[in-house]
Amino acid sequence: MKFGVVTFPGSNCDEDMVYVLSDMLGQKVEKLWHKDTDLKNVDFVVLPGGFSYGDYLRSGAIAKFSPIMTEIIAHANKGGYVMGICNGFQILTESGLLPGALLHNNTQKFICKNVHLKPISQSSAITQGLEDKAYKIPIAHGEGRFYAPADTMKRIEDNDQIIFKYASESGVISDEFNPNGSLNNIAGISNSAKNVFGMMPHPERAADGVLSNLDGKAIFESLLKYC
Repeated sequence: MKFGVVTFPGSNCDEDMVYVLSDMLGQKVEKLWHKDTDLKNVDFVVLPGGFSYGDYLRSGAIAKFSPIMTEIIAHANKGGYVMGICNGFQILTESGLLPGALLHNNTQKFICKNVHLKPISQSSAITQGLEDKAYKIPIAHGEGRFYAPADTMKRIEDNDQIIFKYASESGVISDEFNPNGSLNNIAGISNSAKNVFGMMPHPERAADGVLSNLDGKAIFESLLKYC
């Protein structure tokens, strides 16, 4: 599979993503600049974490106007795969490719620590290859509190669009293990067509044995197997 990793002004996880996809997983990777208007025939687009445009207006709100987003939206609407991590997830909600919004953490503080995620969806490529257990993945965000109106939440739940929820190390899902106040402990969702994925935690930061954690690599391996 050929991946495209987008760099916006302020992205800081793009090289991490390129490294994991190419060196750890042996995939072809194209580096895409936010002003590009050609996706270079990639199969799967990744919007990495960071602080696009410094998050000066609202996380992801300016990045959605970058020229490449027109191509990414068209790619997704044709069934092409797109994944946004952290700031990338925020950009996907701002651009309308995913429902809901990412609000300021309920602590009003930036949070950087390891958390545990429980795979939820039974029909998404990103979770189909995962075991029924909690995966340790780091977070690093100030605006990661997922929110959606009640009618939108009902559609998300009815369509099996919740891909991950925050949980305990043993897989218990409760408010006690919710780091940012996300509605229903949501850490990641997909669109209804299951070809666009967004998550706040950073699996690319847990995909190399040097870091003593390969839980994130399992998430990428699930994508490779089922996409």
